[in-house]
Amino acid sequence: MSSLQPVRGTHDLMFDDIRRHRHIEATAFEIAQRYGYSEIATPAFEFTEVFARTLGDTSDIVTKEMYTFETKGGESITLRPEGTAGVARAFITNGLAQQTPLKFFYRGPMFRHERPQRGRQRQFHQIGAELIGVAGPQADVEVIVLAKHILNALGVTNVTLQINSLGDAESRTAYRDVLVKFLSGRRDLLSVESRERLERNPLRVLDSKDPADRDAIAGAPKFGDHLNETSHAFFDAVKSGLTAHGVQFVVNPALVRGLDYYSHTAFEFVTDALGAQGTVLAGGRYDGLIGDMGGPVTPGIGWAAGIERLAMMLPALAPAKRPVAVIPVGPAEEQAADLLAAELRAVGFAVDVGYGGNMGKRMKRANKIAAVAAIILGEDEIKANTAAVRNLDSGEQTIVPRADLIGHLAPYR
Repeated sequence: MSSLQPVRGTHDLMFDDIRRHRHIEATAFEIAQRYGYSEIATPAFEFTEVFARTLGDTSDIVTKEMYTFETKGGESITLRPEGTAGVARAFITNGLAQQTPLKFFYRGPMFRHERPQRGRQRQFHQIGAELIGVAGPQADVEVIVLAKHILNALGVTNVTLQINSLGDAESRTAYRDVLVKFLSGRRDLLSVESRERLERNPLRVLDSKDPADRDAIAGAPKFGDHLNETSHAFFDAVKSGLTAHGVQFVVNPALVRGLDYYSHTAFEFVTDALGAQGTVLAGGRYDGLIGDMGGPVTPGIGWAAGIERLAMMLPALAPAKRPVAVIPVGPAEEQAADLLAAELRAVGFAVDVGYGGNMGKRMKRANKIAAVAAIILGEDEIKANTAAVRNLDSGEQTIVPRADLIGHLAPYR
């Protein structure tokens, strides 16, 4: 037995795990296409500045969780910890500003150096959607409705949508001033990291998971109390749109995004079915992101969902397609069995061929892979141009002329 093990925080996907994974990806993309989203695949690693500039150099992801390394050429490269920054970088790199609005769907592995636990891995997988170039609340409504549609299609219904408004730039500036005044009075209660954030990016303190910080910010001013008229109107339009679509929601004033490029709508679909990892899908509007990255000022909104967490919440999948097994009685019939398998695969059957051993071993393999039927080829069958077809559920066996074989097997397709 080899002592080799997967790296901590990674896992192999096979059998039912990979079936659930692919089902989530395929279902999400099929529905996203109905909304006009096309797929984008960005590199699994980027120059480190792509994430340092977008996630904030005081964020836990940048300071603690990114997998960053230096290339032989002296360049700093980072495995992507999330998908939005890469999509925004691709938007800038490929000069897509004149093609807005743009709708992108993505899927793939992400990497964060976190403490592994149920529903959280160091290599994990996400699906995500980004709508770039639409400044109005209609975009916010659409991406949330899309997310809900996908969750419903997957059968993930035991979730609650929480939303909040982060306001426009004017509202955020007003709120920031009030927040700094409040936190400055509790500076001694804050963690060392949050004291640093208070000087550089006070809104990041609200994202802290440190217990001391959570106590210190209890009773902090709420965004909603400092929204200007424009921001109130925007949020009202989002809520009205969601209600019109029949999407239920709860306004959570504590739901924030600490970075300055976020604005207006923030949202999360949460559950109590996953223990500590309660967020299933999360997103928000990032009107300042592309401009902060050096591109043209362009509005955007999007979300991402963890496939591993979604997989834990899926109802039972339909059984996998059961193959038919082509079983040669002995070595002399193996080539005929291979040719028959090729013929059946060409017309849409899933086929497995018994590779070796005596007849008993080959039949055991057919049962192990849950084959629905066994097609037995011996010397007599080949001479008579027939095949023995055994239903492996009932045990019934029938001699079928080769010319009639595909029609006979049609119920097993």
